[in-house]
This record gives sequence, C-alpha cells and structure tokens, in this order.
Amino acid sequence: MNFDYNTTRSDLILAEYGRNVQNMVKYIIDLPTKDERNKYAQAVIDLMGFLNPHLRDVADFKHKLWDHLHIISDYKIDVDSPYPKPTPEAAMVKPAHIGYPQQKIRYKHYGKTVEKLIEKTIEEENPERKAAMVQGVANFMKMAYVQWNKDNVSDEVIFKNLRELSGGMLELDENVNLQKIEFRPQVNRQNNNNRGKNNNNNKGRQNSNNNAGRHQKNNNPKQRY
Repeated sequence: MNFDYNTTRSDLILAEYGRNVQNMVKYIIDLPTKDERNKYAQAVIDLMGFLNPHLRDVADFKHKLWDHLHIISDYKIDVDSPYPKPTPEAAMVKPAHIGYPQQKIRYKHYGKTVEKLIEKTIEEENPERKAAMVQGVANFMKMAYVQWNKDNVSDEVIFKNLRELSGGMLELDENVNLQKIEFRPQVNRQNNNNRGKNNNNNKGRQNSNNNAGRHQKNNNPKQRY
C-alpha cells in the first residue's frame, strides 16, 4: 500500500489557500483552450476569496487574488486577467527600509504627541483659544502620567513639566484645577468571589451545626420533662 505523505508532495506555494486550490490551478494550466481556462480560473478566484475573507478589507483585494493565482501557477497559467500579469522579478524586489525614528522624547510617559500639541499651542494666536488649548494639553498630560506610572500626580508636577516642555512659553495659573484623574489598582475579582463563597460556606456550616444541636436537645428524653 502506497501512502501519500506531505514530505513526498510538492511544496505549497501559498499555504493560506491550501493544497486543493494549488491542484486546481495546476489542472487549469493543462486545459487545452483559453475559454476553459478563463472559466475555471474565475471559479478558483471566487473560491480563494471565500477562503480568505480578510482580504476583502485590503485595498484592491481582487487584484491581489489574481496576482496570487499567477504566483500559485508559478507564472505559467495563461488566462485573460483583468489586471496586469505579475512577474517573478517584481516578487523578488525588497521593499525600501523604513528606518527608525531618531527623535528624542524628553518624557517618555507623555510621548511625542504631547510635544507636538505643545508646539501647535505655542503657534496659536487667538488668546482665548490658546488658553483652552493649554488647559487641554495639561489635562492630557495628567492622564498620560497616571496611566504610565500607575500612580497619582499633583497638578503642580504637571504645571512644572508643561513649562519645561514649552521652554517657559506656556503656563497655567496655579489656581487652575485640572481634571481629577486617580489611579485605581484593579482588584482581583476572582479572589473576591472566592472569599464570598468561603463566607457563604462558613455560614452554611454554622447553621447546620446549630440545627444539629437543636435536634439533639429535642431528642434528649431528660429534657422533655
């Protein structure tokens, strides 16, 4: 008896479509007429889209499916594609290296976003709008501080950091009160539930013991008279 193992099969070119799709594409390549190949290729395209519905959220997902069809066929399939046929050379081109940002962030817990907000606030010319923006930035800084450090922070610390990050160009009156943002550590609900169950069990045992004691007293013949 001959067994068909994966180690003896041809490699899967695009594993996300499975071996059946790859076999279908191989079958289409050998069809004699282009009309037949076009007909079966469209059916396989529909199947590929059904097997990978997440591709529908990708821009030009139909174009991507047709490109994958050519790739699975090792660029040998001869069909009328609605899109330009990809080439093996294009698949070998590596994308350009994006690189890492080299900008330094003074306070990691505030992030680069706060620094950009401060720059926009400094450029604002309308006094009323600028005052509102300064307080909004300070409230955001307080929220970011609490979330990052897992600890409460006084408004004075936020005012001080705001002056430092803005180079002394943005300040808030010390009488201004920022939004109340307090750090509240999460309580383990499972432990609380277990404590509640234990308390209920203890109460149940205590009631059972009391009932048992009453039953024994009633059964005592000396206590009946």
